[in-house]
Amino acid sequence: MAIRRKTIIVASTLGALAAGSAFGAAVLTPAVSGAASSSTTAPATATSPPSGVPAGPPRNFDPTKGGHTANGITEQLLTGDTATKVRAAALAAVPGGTIERVENDAEGSPYEAHMTKADGTEVTVKVDANFTVTSIETGR
Repeated sequence: MAIRRKTIIVASTLGALAAGSAFGAAVLTPAVSGAASSSTTAPATATSPPSGVPAGPPRNFDPTKGGHTANGITEQLLTGDTATKVRAAALAAVPGGTIERVENDAEGSPYEAHMTKADGTEVTVKVDANFTVTSIETGR
């Protein structure tokens, strides 16, 4: 009788461990692996910024580095009075546009502004040392 009792206890314990393992795997695995949970959150509502206000950084943009490197020059984001003057010149040249960033230019012009026109077209506005727009190039 003692052997039978031990067998039942061992079988019950193993069954409980198996059930607990299955339950733990079913419940804990989604949380650990990053799978969706049953809770929901309301989606964020998108709002359009006013004209000329940056909508955020462009795709694949590292704000600590500015643009690309060319001709031995690495483009850097503009700040202060220079940034303000380049923004003003670019906005005057592209009315209704949104500035994404202003930086020095590695390809001929001292400064450039990356913008999105009101129709969604992406442009680069080239600005000279006197803060005069010298060209507007379509694309990035």
